[in-house]
Amino acid sequence: MSREEEIRQELFDHTLNGHAPEVKALTEEGLRLGMDPMDILFKALIPSLEEVGRRFEKGDFFVPEMLIAARAMQGALVILRPLIAETGAKPIGKYVIGTVKGDIHDIGKNLVIIMLEGAGFDVVDLGVNTPPEKFVDAVRQHEPHIVGFSAFLTTTMPMFKVNIEALKKAGLREKVVVMVGGAPVTEEYAKLAGADWYAPDASFATRKAKEILGAADAPQSAALEQAVKLIDETLRKG
Repeated sequence: MSREEEIRQELFDHTLNGHAPEVKALTEEGLRLGMDPMDILFKALIPSLEEVGRRFEKGDFFVPEMLIAARAMQGALVILRPLIAETGAKPIGKYVIGTVKGDIHDIGKNLVIIMLEGAGFDVVDLGVNTPPEKFVDAVRQHEPHIVGFSAFLTTTMPMFKVNIEALKKAGLREKVVVMVGGAPVTEEYAKLAGADWYAPDASFATRKAKEILGAADAPQSAALEQAVKLIDETLRKG
């Protein structure tokens, strides 16, 4: 077995077990050896997350195992994201996303990012506790097709409307599609806040984003979609 094959297998195993430092180190080693970033993503990381989903369905894995595996994979994506962009693989669209001001929950947001990047989107992650002016600046700078607001608390959901009003004031509201989501959010609330779309989970967010960009046929692993959907559902159940 070549070292590249060993790295793929080790990446699979360490992602499965949520060993973030090992996943990061192996990703860096693979790149030093000249491995294709897309090879690392589609032949090691995504298959591992798919296996996480299968084990959860069988009752072998529970919510904590799923979350640490997703976080380990996210660490590798931080490294791979700019490299995949440099390969000339044209993104199907640009998406700015962040957790709203006052809210520091990032798991749901990170799952959306994993799904979007797996579908070929260029994603700008603004992190957590993101104030309206930061969203406005990001929309102005990056000119995304879609901006996503995430909230995990009922007390921070009103920031959706505040953010949308800030986009209007900056003259940017008509230039971007607004999608909102988070465990306590409902479709009715999203409409009242003035959003264009409500995303109940990461799988829907990605499918709808592809439809908006006219890329509904872009490849997406059904098993990956199912794995992330399972994580979404368990998060919503608390």
